[in-house]
Amino acid sequence: MSLASNMANAAGAFPASGQTTVSGSGAWRARLRHFVLGAAWALKPPRTADVPAVLYLLARHYAGFGLAAGEVPDPDRALGAGLAGICSDLAVDTLLEGYRRGLFPFSHIGPQKWWAPKNRMILAFENFDIEKNLRRRLRNKHFTVTFDRDFEGVMRGCAELRPGRPALTWITQEIITAYCALFEAGHAHSVEVWDKDGQLVGGAYGVSVGGVFFTESQFNRVRDAAKVGFAVLNCHLQHWGYILNDGKHFTPHLARVGFELIGRSQFNSILRRGCALPGRAGPWQVDDALDVGAWDPKAPNIQDTGR
Repeated sequence: MSLASNMANAAGAFPASGQTTVSGSGAWRARLRHFVLGAAWALKPPRTADVPAVLYLLARHYAGFGLAAGEVPDPDRALGAGLAGICSDLAVDTLLEGYRRGLFPFSHIGPQKWWAPKNRMILAFENFDIEKNLRRRLRNKHFTVTFDRDFEGVMRGCAELRPGRPALTWITQEIITAYCALFEAGHAHSVEVWDKDGQLVGGAYGVSVGGVFFTESQFNRVRDAAKVGFAVLNCHLQHWGYILNDGKHFTPHLARVGFELIGRSQFNSILRRGCALPGRAGPWQVDDALDVGAWDPKAPNIQDTGR
């Protein structure tokens, strides 16, 4: 976001964005704007080439011949832009099965859709790069970081309108409801970043399956807040024995901090191994014994010595 958020993390016409709900002609204008922007995203190359196949999938879905409830598609049969199928439901077990297969839901307009991009950005934790200014912020404890304290608040923060971005979000109320259920089941997690006044100024959320974490989205209300939270998250993931953090799509920021682009088949091979690990289900807490400011990702066994 992005992490998935960087695909489109600006809020639009949905209450999920935290904006005031509108009614009457204003509501219709907002819905029309959302539809137009969503259609423009869907028709942007290289997705344009997949339009006939997408229409076929939609026709089967609405005619009742799509995926059965709880069923997920084969990621290896995804279209060129990564669309693998139409979601039959967003139940907890269905979402978990999708993530185990290297799929994730995403949609601006129409029904939710399963995606399996041709390439994935992943982080092997030993490659994580902490720039000097960020390490200074971590050592100065300019922010307080928590896990799983305000999951829904983080999701709504990720859906907020961003300056310079279109008024469009994939984090709709449907998605918030589904991932809050995943959170309650102990499989989705949030990172909250608080300022000295106790205000939520940044954060991230994602899904944990075995020893793999899938970062869905992150947001900033104050400069570097999300970077601080992301460093704390990755330090803990490495300390807990996770093998990778999935960032989904290429962005220059992810490349700068150590993510690398790999093919779908290689990703799914690593994913199968990672999902077989015990993982860490249930509520998460920040381990105060970990000195993230002194963390050396290449030497994980000494990360919490405080040196």
